[in-house]
Amino acid sequence: MTNPFDYRQKLEVETPEHVILDYEVAGLGSRALAAIIDAAIIVVIELALLLVTGLLVSRMISGIAVIAVFTLLSFLVLFGYFTVFEGFRNGQTPGKAMMGIRVIRETGHAISLRDALIRNLVRIADFLPPPYLLGALFVALHPKARRLGDLAAGTVVVRDRPIDAGRATLAPVAAHDPLAPPLGPPLLADEEFRLLRQYKARAAALSEHVRRGLTAQLIARFADRAPIFQQREEAYLSALLRDETARRQGGFAISRSSAGERKGSSSAIAERLVSQKGARWSEFEAMLRRTRTSGLDALAAHELPDFAARYREVTSDLARLRTYGADTTSLARVTQLAAAGHSLLYNVERRTMKQLLHFVAVQAPASVVTARRAVFIAFLAFTVPAVAGYVTIRTRPEIAERVIPAAMLERASEGIERRNSGLGYAQTDAKYRALAASYITTNNIRVAFVCFAGGIFLAVGALVLLAFNGLQLGATSGHYHNVGLLEYLWTFVAGHGVLELFAIWCAGAAGFLLGAAIVRPGRYSRSDALSINGRLAMHLVGMAIILLLVAGSIEGFFSTSAASAPAKVAVSVASALALVVYLTAGTRAARRVLAPGGRDP
Repeated sequence: MTNPFDYRQKLEVETPEHVILDYEVAGLGSRALAAIIDAAIIVVIELALLLVTGLLVSRMISGIAVIAVFTLLSFLVLFGYFTVFEGFRNGQTPGKAMMGIRVIRETGHAISLRDALIRNLVRIADFLPPPYLLGALFVALHPKARRLGDLAAGTVVVRDRPIDAGRATLAPVAAHDPLAPPLGPPLLADEEFRLLRQYKARAAALSEHVRRGLTAQLIARFADRAPIFQQREEAYLSALLRDETARRQGGFAISRSSAGERKGSSSAIAERLVSQKGARWSEFEAMLRRTRTSGLDALAAHELPDFAARYREVTSDLARLRTYGADTTSLARVTQLAAAGHSLLYNVERRTMKQLLHFVAVQAPASVVTARRAVFIAFLAFTVPAVAGYVTIRTRPEIAERVIPAAMLERASEGIERRNSGLGYAQTDAKYRALAASYITTNNIRVAFVCFAGGIFLAVGALVLLAFNGLQLGATSGHYHNVGLLEYLWTFVAGHGVLELFAIWCAGAAGFLLGAAIVRPGRYSRSDALSINGRLAMHLVGMAIILLLVAGSIEGFFSTSAASAPAKVAVSVASALALVVYLTAGTRAARRVLAPGGRDP
């Protein structure tokens, strides 16, 4: 029965067995503490990386390569910590595990790596204004305590142990040996047996004074029907519980009701079910503990059918307990077991290298084809301000100092001298190119992530970022044209520019998909549309990452080199042709690889 005074947020999920699983949604307090713990771990890891890098650099003649590796690792820790732990550790980071909470899909299934990536990239939006004010407001006000990242990924954070601290799980009682002689009918009334079980479950949490008082009261109540056969009072109650459980499991297990309670009542049936099935639930619980880190892979092949059978037995028991009105402690325990079993049994996703290669070769380019209109809109959002900025600076050169960053103006003023000296734009010594590549790649991927996350604000964030970057590129090109250095600038951009710009358009399109789900959800609810579009958007973000990794390598190792202008133009043409071939493969596969419901906005 539902407690009218229970104000905790709940998530109800119906399993394929038509049993309702009742999850307790994690609140703002536990999530905030988990985030603080995880943030502290990230800081420790970053400091350790910095310390190791410093030690290695001090012992090497040239530590540039070490610094380049540190830059990449630091970026991966900062942006990958939550995604990796939640995606590969069944929805739990170390902080969440300590607080007893985990992330699941709103369907009750375990989250996938894609779900984890979506919810944690949108964390950038939840963080605003620092620290996490918007995310905290959503968690506090949303009926299911879902922040923006949860809405985009279709996830919910729930308590991993839904039984609160003041109510311990009932201790398992060994099953009665079916070959042993029957002990006779129960000695205690049903409500007395229930009282004894609940007392033994909670006794450890009570103070010594309270425990002694309750123990004396219970012994005085039971002594007339169950003579004292143990000298220690606690041992007497434990033995009485085992004896009474065995009686209720035996052949004479009929209900013993107190005055005013009808024999064979629903509560009596529930008590008998709890007594008979306690050992089976404990065995299933032990199997679940084995699967906590590795999932079903922790079980041997011959154990999998047994696991499935036990799960269905538990769900059946849960339905019967609810029908017969079992006590809340037993219900909470069996609900937790059923929920954990459901999450494992119906989590069919397998993260393999073959799937990763399939994504890179097929799904990523296919997403661009499927979302081609969104990509085209992102292209216009970037290109129109770029053209406007170029034309404006060409016709009004006097405003250049007000719209172009000082660093770019300084480079332009030094450009003629550098060109006459035979140096290219941003030309770098060979020993620094690895560092340049790592910095450029991580910075560009960071911009792509922000562009994607900004789409959650009705697509305005993605639009503003695209327009701003387009305006900057156009205005800078106009200024360099005014001082006679346009070819000098674009010779540098040519090698990597095609892939880098297209990647940013893909990231912007991913942001537009999020915004379109909110503004124009169609026949879906906004939450469902956001979750559906989020899957396609994540493919676009993956495409952007692939392109930026290649573009960053070209920019860091080739564009900053002393290669000739024709060579850089040749690389630009080759990259454009390769991109066309890549997208052509996606065109052929678009209809068969994308999940149903992935819509072109």
